[in-house]
Amino acid sequence: MKALRFERREVRYVAAAISSRLRPGSGAATGPLSLVDEPAPDLPSDEWVRVYPRLAGICGSDLATVDGQSSRYFEPFVSFPFVLGHEIVGETAERKRVVVEPVLGHACRGLEPPFPGAAPGDGNDIRHLVSGDLEPGLQIGFCETTGGGWATELIVHQSLLHDVPDRLSDEHAVMIEPLACATHGVLRGNVSEGDTVAVIGAGTMGLGAVAALRRFTKAGTVLLGARYPVQHKFGRQLGADEVVGSGELSRAVRRHTGSFEIGGRLSGGADVVIDAVGSQSSLEEAIGMARPRGRVVVLGMPGRVDLDLTALWHRETELVGAYCYGTEEINGRQVHTFELAAELVEAAGLDRLVSAHYPLARYEDAVAHAAEAGPRGAVKIVFDVRNEKRRGLPRGS
Repeated sequence: MKALRFERREVRYVAAAISSRLRPGSGAATGPLSLVDEPAPDLPSDEWVRVYPRLAGICGSDLATVDGQSSRYFEPFVSFPFVLGHEIVGETAERKRVVVEPVLGHACRGLEPPFPGAAPGDGNDIRHLVSGDLEPGLQIGFCETTGGGWATELIVHQSLLHDVPDRLSDEHAVMIEPLACATHGVLRGNVSEGDTVAVIGAGTMGLGAVAALRRFTKAGTVLLGARYPVQHKFGRQLGADEVVGSGELSRAVRRHTGSFEIGGRLSGGADVVIDAVGSQSSLEEAIGMARPRGRVVVLGMPGRVDLDLTALWHRETELVGAYCYGTEEINGRQVHTFELAAELVEAAGLDRLVSAHYPLARYEDAVAHAAEAGPRGAVKIVFDVRNEKRRGLPRGS
């Protein structure tokens, strides 16, 4: 099979980290990522199936890995070498289209779930990520055993497959996993009816959060901080009441909430702030614009940051992480986040966020485009594997 393999090569990883500071996305050319032709992974048991990707997205965690910017926190939860890619719509050998839920939960490791009917991301203990029948792996795309979506083939446990209705295009389907992340983050915010919600960042996660706020909550005013024209356009279309420049969001929150500014922070602020960036500056901004006893949801993946948390303490702000998805409580019922995301992708027409398709061979161009998506008028960049020669399926299937 053809695959984009990431190996443990410290020297090249450092080279990627240096080059990417000058040009984001350049780690694909200088780092330990390469296009290889290698045997497909073996099936651990009859509960696993082969999946042949059709489209596979490039997300922020992929970019951080390729550019040598990912946190060392993740090292115990990955196994090398791995094939990247966890936003996947593919098909089985029976030509059934599926979306892959990449979190390597209890069932696929031969372990008991935390409760009957638990989703792979559920539970209050993460020891299973390094236990059971597989090599360590946070999720598909970071596990040596399974392979990943940036390839012509991978293996997936049956518990991680979601059927794709015929009415949804591949572009709809490839957006389900990232929109599940955004939806989970919104629901982690516990937004009440009439709340003012501020969203920092208008990439896939930020735009998805705006769409999820309008679909699944009764938020009052939704304010979005965006940098680029394409983000302003989609932010307004998806339901933001006001879209402002990234440096103007605090001022917009002050205006809408009638707050004073005191030492660069607001006397009041938004009820909920969703940080879809995860940088030091965005976290500082989020804490500074949340009202006392408000809530900050960290949706964008942070790394090591240096924060003065006095404001968090003084204002009794809740700081909440939002990693992936699982079983949600909404309108008195339990539902999997992927079900909500599939509903959202179709209702909001989020296939339009897919901006460009690349073959695996042009991975350097694809990663560079994804890293510079906003200034280049794009949102989601995907690998298109539909015309690759794939073992088990004919070309173009």
